[in-house]
Parts: sequence; C-alpha cells; structure tokens
Amino acid sequence: MAMRTVTVVRQYLAATFLIGIGLFASGCGDTATVNQGAQLASLTVAPGSLEPTFSSGTTQYNVNLSSSTTSVTITAQPAVSGDTVTINGQNTRSSVITLGAAGTTTPVSIVVSGSGANPGGYTVRFIRAGLTGNNSLQNLAVSPGTPPIAFSENTLNYTVDVANNVGSVAVTPTLQDPAATMTVNGQAAISGQASIVPLKAAGQDTAIPIVVTAQNNSTKTYTVTVSRGVSGNFNLRSLTVSPGTLTPAFNAGTLGYTVNLPSNASSITVTPTLQDTTASMAISVNSGQPTNINSGQSRTITLGQPDSNTFINIIVTAQNGNRNTYAIVVDKAPSSNNNLSALSVTPGTLSPRFAADTLSYTVNVATGVETVTVSATKADPNAVMAIGSVTVPAGTRTGQAAVTLDGPGSDTPVSITVRAPSGAPQEYRITIHRAAPSSNNNLSALSVTPGTLSPRFAADTLSYTVNVATGVETVTVSATKADPNAAMAIGSVTVPAGTRTGQAAVTLDGPDSDTPVSITVTAPSGAPQEYRITIHRAAPSSNNNLSALSVTPGTLSPRFAADTLSYTVNVATSVETVTVSATKADPNAVMAIGSVTVPAGTRTGQAAVTLGGQDSDTPVSIIVTAPSGAPQEYRVTIHRAAPASNNNLSALSVTPGSLSPAFAADTLSYTVNVASDVTSVAISATKADSNAVISGDVPNSGQANITLSGATTPVSIIVTAPSGASKTYSIDLIRATPTAPPAPVSAPDLIPQDDSGFLPGQDSDNITNVNTPRFRISQPGSGETPNLYVDGNKVDSTFNQGANTLKPTSALSDGDHTITSTVTNAGGESSQSPPLPVTIDTIAPGFP
Repeated sequence: MAMRTVTVVRQYLAATFLIGIGLFASGCGDTATVNQGAQLASLTVAPGSLEPTFSSGTTQYNVNLSSSTTSVTITAQPAVSGDTVTINGQNTRSSVITLGAAGTTTPVSIVVSGSGANPGGYTVRFIRAGLTGNNSLQNLAVSPGTPPIAFSENTLNYTVDVANNVGSVAVTPTLQDPAATMTVNGQAAISGQASIVPLKAAGQDTAIPIVVTAQNNSTKTYTVTVSRGVSGNFNLRSLTVSPGTLTPAFNAGTLGYTVNLPSNASSITVTPTLQDTTASMAISVNSGQPTNINSGQSRTITLGQPDSNTFINIIVTAQNGNRNTYAIVVDKAPSSNNNLSALSVTPGTLSPRFAADTLSYTVNVATGVETVTVSATKADPNAVMAIGSVTVPAGTRTGQAAVTLDGPGSDTPVSITVRAPSGAPQEYRITIHRAAPSSNNNLSALSVTPGTLSPRFAADTLSYTVNVATGVETVTVSATKADPNAAMAIGSVTVPAGTRTGQAAVTLDGPDSDTPVSITVTAPSGAPQEYRITIHRAAPSSNNNLSALSVTPGTLSPRFAADTLSYTVNVATSVETVTVSATKADPNAVMAIGSVTVPAGTRTGQAAVTLGGQDSDTPVSIIVTAPSGAPQEYRVTIHRAAPASNNNLSALSVTPGSLSPAFAADTLSYTVNVASDVTSVAISATKADSNAVISGDVPNSGQANITLSGATTPVSIIVTAPSGASKTYSIDLIRATPTAPPAPVSAPDLIPQDDSGFLPGQDSDNITNVNTPRFRISQPGSGETPNLYVDGNKVDSTFNQGANTLKPTSALSDGDHTITSTVTNAGGESSQSPPLPVTIDTIAPGFP
C-alpha cells in the first residue's frame, strides 16, 4: 500500500472518531433500524427462524432452538455486489456454527464492509433450550382388562382383572414429552403403541412396570398388576395306550376303560393330555402312591405275570381343586411261550448261530475235549425246561448241564425240551462232534538269533542256512508248533505237548565252520517231521580300511576315500595343534593314530598332533590292522603356513565428504574437501588381513572421529602386516573458508495484529500505535542469525523462530521509520534487505 503523509492520516482518523461518537450517541447497539452504512440483502439460518423477521436495517436477532440442536448454518448476502462479509471474523458468506451446551446462548457477529459506505454490523443470538425433566405419562391403557384404567399422571399403581384363559395383554402408554423414553416390562416401547406382555398362569398376578426416563435422565415408574382368574376344568383332551386299544374308545366324559394284551407284553405306555394346562395330573398303579405327570407326557408301566390284571388310575385336579379320575384295567393273557432266548455250549460254537425258531444245531470240539457244558435260557421264566436229565423248574430262567462226550471221532446228541405255562412242549437238539487226533507235525514259526534264515521260513520248507559273523559263538534257535499238542525237540531240548513255543541255545564251532541243528516235530497222531538248520560262522575279517578321516582345523586334499592312503592338509600360520579323527570300517580292527591306540570294539579314535614351526610340514601316520592281522597305513602331511605379509586396506571412507581419488588398496594419498561449518570427520578403515594392526591417527578398530583444526588437517593410517611389514595411508582434510550470506530477498512485513489501523479493513497500511511492533522476515538459512535495522541502525531485537518475526526490545519513537533486516553466519553479516516504511502513532484514538 502506498504511504500517506502523517497529516492526512491524522485528519482522517479525527473525522472517523467524530463519526463513531455520533453513532454511539444515536444507540449503535440497539435492535432498532439505524443508518449503519453497508447492509445485508438477506440473512437466513437453518434450522430455526430469525426473531424479528429479517430487515436490512435491523441489526440484532434471536433464534430459539430445541435442546437436541447442536449446530446451525447461517448465510448472509450483502446488499451491494462486491461488498465483503465476515462471520465471526472469517471472510465468508455462509458458516456452520457449533452451539454451546443445552440451556446456553451462542452469539454470532456479521460485519459488512464496502468501498462506498461505512462497515455495517449484525448480531444473531442462538438460544438452545435446556433439557426437560418431564418423566410423566399422558395416558395409559390395558386391553383386555377390567375395569378400564382411570389414568392420572401422579397415580403410579393400577390393577386390572382378566379371564383365566387370557394369556397376554396389550399395554399402550403415551408420553407427555415426546423427547422422553420409556420401557414396558423391561423392553423399549414407543409412545402411543401397544406392547404385548405375556401373563403368568391362571390364578397368579403379573406386575408390569412402565419406566419413563426424561431428557435429564430422571425416571418415574408406573405399575400395572394384571390378575388372571382360576379354572375348574378337570377333563382330559386325549388318552392313548401302547400297545393295545382302549375299550370303549376315549371320550372326555367316560372314566372307565379296559385294555387286553398278550401274555408276552411286559409293559404298557400311557399318554394323557389335559384340556386345560392349568390343571395338574398324577398316575397311580395298583392303588399305589400317585406320581405327578405333565400334560402330553408318556409314562411306561411294568405289567405283572401272564394271566394277571394291572389297575391304572389317572387323577386330574382342576385349578380350583376339583378332581376327576380315569381308570384303566390292563388284562394280560396266559403265556404259551415254549421258546429259548439263549443257548450255548462251552467249549464250542453253535452252528448255525442261535435263533429262537431254529431247533437243530451242531458243535465241533477238539479231540482232547471230554466234557462240555450246555447252557439254556427260557424266553418265559414260567416255562419248564429239561437239558438232558437236568430239569429247570418254572420261575428259574436259566439252566446248565454237564455232558460227557463219547470218544475222539464220535458224535454225542443232547436234547433240550421247553414246556410253556399253557402246556405246549418244544424240543431243541444239539449234536456235539469230537475231532479225531491231529496229524499236524508242522512248525508255524522258526528263527535264529542272531542271524537270518535262508530261504525265508515256510512250513513246508525243511532245510535252511544261517550265516553269522566270526565273533558269534552262540545262537538261540526259536520254534513254534502249528499244533500246540504236538511234541517237539530242538537239538537236545524237548518241548512237550501243550507248550506251543520252545528255544534252545546252540554253541557254534570255530570261525569258518558249519554247525548243524535239528528240530523234530511229532504230531498227536504220532507222525514225526524234521527241520534242519546249518549255521555257518564266518572267517575273521581282513578289512583294514578307514570309513572316515578328518583333521580339525583343516581340509584333506584330496577328499577322503577308503582306498586313498596319502593326504595333505594346509593350516594357517597361527595353528599350533590339530586333532586327527579316524573311523575304522570294521570296528573289530585295531588302529593307531600316531602314538594313540584305538582297540578292537571301538570304531572311532582321535589324537592331538603338535605341529612344527611356521612354514613347516608335520607327518601323521594312521595304521589299521584287520581282525585277520593284515595292516594298512594312511599318511597325512600337515603344512603350517608362513606368516602373512598383507598390509593393505580393503576399504576406506570418510563422513561427511568423499575421498579424492576414489579408494584403491594401492593408492596411499587422498584429499577430502568439506564445508566450512564441518568441525569433525568420521573415518572408517578396514584391514584386508584381519590379523594386521592399524595405528597412527586411527586405532586398530578402524573407526575414528577427527576434529578439524585450521584449513587442512592431515591424517595418517599405518597398517602393519603379521610379518611386520607396514604401509602408511594419508588423508588431507580440507575445510572450506566461510563466506557471508546474501542479503534477505524481501523487506520486513508488519504483522496484521500490530498494524493497528484505526478503521475496520485498514490493517495493512503500515501505521501502528504499537511502539515495539513485530516484523515478519524472510526465513533465515541454517546457521544464520537475523538482525533488525531501524533507520539504517542495528537495534537490539528478539527473534520468534516459530512465528519468524523480529521485535525491537526498546520502544520506537512516534513518526516515520525505515525498517530493514540482515542475517549473520560464521562468514559475517549480509547486506540489508529491501526497506519497509512504517509510521508509529501512539497518540491518535483507536476505533471503538
């Protein structure tokens, strides 16, 4: 904005001040119509309505809103196109206003500014209603129910009556305050809508609570008690039995019935169902104690013996205590059952399997069985049974008889006669066949331990060979008879009839010889059979090979093979001792690793070998002697390396900066250029040989932080190889000379909060009544400090880094001033920024 002279500004401010006094004198804050300058063409709110109705000359309005409204939208249009509208200080024509809590008022300010008139102001007060405490009902009805409820909002308890057959009622409550909420019988309900509530059984009262909760969470509980009547119905709806049929057919008014059942019926199931489920019911059998039963529930009743009666009473008690008794007489016929329910022979198995209507059976038993037991069970325990000569009387269900069999190879008949209670007889017959003596002289299994039969065992293969190791002196021969009643001899060991398996220890002849073994099996019929085994004991082993060979540390060259006898192993110069490990192919061989002996029976051995000096060879001999006595020698030559002479680096780097030239192991001199503000450099050096040593300006770890001093800082890195040869790498760290920064590109800017202005909309004319104003400046660079100049002279100031502003620490005098800024770094101070003209005026009055 172009600067005006101080005289013109002060004259304008004085005129404006007088206008302001006139406005206040004529009632600037009144809701009446005033000549206020720039005006609105329209003003609307949603939701709600302005009170009074909008008029461009009316400046204050109220809007009444419900307690549930939390925000509104206000929209203002200026009367003159191009005028500016601010709502609560924001340049906008429409804004969403968040309201305060219920019961509070939220004011909103609207200012209209234009080039052709003074600014005009409007105020809208949004009044949000408080939360109501109304927790009363307006009405309450229950259907059905007598008498009708005479409702009063302050009467909380009501009683209605319904008939005994009514199972539920409809409760319809209506709220006084639609903003309140309520529950009926614990369930959420809607005002004016019916809620269905189930009732307790007839004769009982059901209390129904209606809880009303106001907006402010206060509650009130109304209670309706529904009284349900008592029933006198003591009739059955239905009565069924199974098995059988009621005579006569069921009728609710008929109380006596008969059921005829066959003699084999053991129980009857009775199912009674009530006409009125509020009644209760019990069953009594043969004048016994009644037991309760639910409607539709089945009860199974055990019946007496054939040709007997069972008396069943069903007592129904109505809700009012009246009783009705239905009587059933079950008549069971005499039994004609002459069947068996079970039949068995021990030992032995019936063929075919037992069935009550199968009368003839066969049982096969072994030749050695001389007696069997026949067991039979009557289907009707009141029948009479004879098992051969053994009688089983009525009342005893099961009987047994011991039967002596005829000789081997013969049949013995057994008769079982069953006579029913009615007198009808029935005969079951069993033929027991005793087998002839067995002629089975086979084996079912044969084995030698240790060893394997060749060929594999088969009952009809009589001759076998078994090969065992030379060290085996005794084997165990195991044999199992196919017929346990046969007799068996394994060499001199006898296995009698009745014992199925036998074993014999056999002492073998010397190595490389055969030992014969005979197994003779004699069948129960007396027929013999011989199995023969030839056991060959192997000659002593001549295996003098190794199966594994290794040196630790180190690697065999060539790789190990059993038939390769000579090897070389190279180890580092620092290795003074190695361990030689060897494994025999035959564990019964004898092995010597140098002076260490590994006896027969131990497969693997180790020996520690002390090596000669650096750059020397140490021979190691491994001799393997087979069990047959044949020796074989393996030889390992261990070469210990000479000391390393590698004094190179494998990597070298600096941070910050980069090496020039790029690192190479044979390049020894480097230069690194860094910025002027760099005070230290991190150096990382890596040895090509980890056993070498780093010294000089960098320790052996290879990591160092070098503090820079002056323009050039030399660094020396000495690498010494294990052999003692050394090499020096050098780096010159060159730090750039600092330079002063460039001048700020833009003039300081008086911030709007301190650019007082004396009229609305004139807060950017660089006129202020603040004598220590704040100036926003160009963002200083890294390491730069801003400075404030007034009229060409540096003044003490404070810098707010967050707001990027400079503020003089001492008050500036009234009048016109030129404001500039500079920045300072390690290289010096920049020249001054472009100027900002500012007028300080602490005398003129502010706009009210």
